[in-house]
Amino acid sequence: MALRRPVTMLSMSAFVAMVFLAVSASAESKARIVRLSEVQGAVQIDRATGDGFGKAFMNLPVVEGSRVKTGEDGRAEIEFEDGSALRLAPNSEVDFIRLALGDDGQKLSAVQLVSGTIYGNLHPKKTSQKDGMGDDCHLIVADETVSVAAASHFRVEFNDANQATVAVLKGKVSAAGPSGQFEVAEKHSATIKFAKDKVAESDPARPAKKDTFTIAKNYDSEPSDEWDRQQTDYHDQYAVVGATNSSSPYGYGMSDLNYYGSFLNLPGYGNVWQPYFIGANWSPFQDGAWAFYPGAGYMWVSGYPWGWMPYRYGSWAFASGFGWFWQPGYGTSYYMLPQVTNAPLGAVVPAAPITGHETIMVGRGLTADPAAGIPEHLTIRPGSAGFGVPRGSVGHLDRVAKSMQRTARPEVVRTIQPASSLAYGSGFGANAPSMAGTSAVGARTSGRASTAVSPVHPH
Repeated sequence: MALRRPVTMLSMSAFVAMVFLAVSASAESKARIVRLSEVQGAVQIDRATGDGFGKAFMNLPVVEGSRVKTGEDGRAEIEFEDGSALRLAPNSEVDFIRLALGDDGQKLSAVQLVSGTIYGNLHPKKTSQKDGMGDDCHLIVADETVSVAAASHFRVEFNDANQATVAVLKGKVSAAGPSGQFEVAEKHSATIKFAKDKVAESDPARPAKKDTFTIAKNYDSEPSDEWDRQQTDYHDQYAVVGATNSSSPYGYGMSDLNYYGSFLNLPGYGNVWQPYFIGANWSPFQDGAWAFYPGAGYMWVSGYPWGWMPYRYGSWAFASGFGWFWQPGYGTSYYMLPQVTNAPLGAVVPAAPITGHETIMVGRGLTADPAAGIPEHLTIRPGSAGFGVPRGSVGHLDRVAKSMQRTARPEVVRTIQPASSLAYGSGFGANAPSMAGTSAVGARTSGRASTAVSPVHPH
């Protein structure tokens, strides 16, 4: 069956990554659920279950009231509906105060930076002259509210209780608070100093001290700048490779679908997607976990790095001689549990636990990237469906998949090593080696892997 490159991109509703809401609660119509899309090293999440922080894993849903924090070697990315992203550097914490939809479909989001460094690569829906409604975009830092009205890429540091710094790589942001209102333009930065020992302005004998800000026409580099750049490059490269015929306005996870698999036209089913490295016995439900969320109950969480959209929208189906594949669908409904049609005889379709709220692992469960980073060589096995392959770590993954399809043997590939976090030029977003496009990308080592193929998990 020939691979068909769709000619139209998946329609993506513009998201917003951070917001202080001026819209009343009565105007909100629907809660939103976004995605923990990347986990490296020590990362924890509080899913608002009342149990506090626990280990974070890729593809865990992030809901209103969730908190995410990173350790000394931890980094995390949260991806929103249109592919916009927030990225947490080591020793950082954020609180998702609000994730909701307004009556007119605008995204209402409030994210508070509790401490550390956060990167925002956002493209919110602009306010239109026709209906006057657009996405609100604000990040709360102490007494200040940073607003994003159009596509912007920026960094905010809050490592000192008395000071925060905003640096803008692309676009512009504005801020308002006790320091006043000001705008930070592209390639500029602002340092906000928070006043100590503030007192009420109503006390005439002791006038209140106010926050102050200073605008600069430059910014300093930070250790996680190159990591942020690498993640941005990955999304920029793979988000536009393929598409679906789905009318869904959601586009988060598209980069991973294009990297870890391919869209094709399957007779009788239309435009479908299938991951690389699957075999006749592979099932999309053999590796993952059940995670509990208040108000929603248990949700299935896939252990595969591409495992977001295929388990939240559309449906899985099975065709004899072809195996499992994902049908994007034509609706906008978000599913707590994967939808399945035409399952083969004996297939185990996920059924949520009835009681409890502990995380329940299935098969290989959920994985987090090791703190040590990506190994120089990686063994990819038939039937793995990309499990354990870090995003962007192997160039031309499609070629590796075709080779494995011919040989049915494991492939040992050389990985793309990220640039050192200390080996980049000055200035936020300075030019540095990209994750893709190097001559060593996807190079195979001589000989085949000596290890046996991993046993297939029952489905």
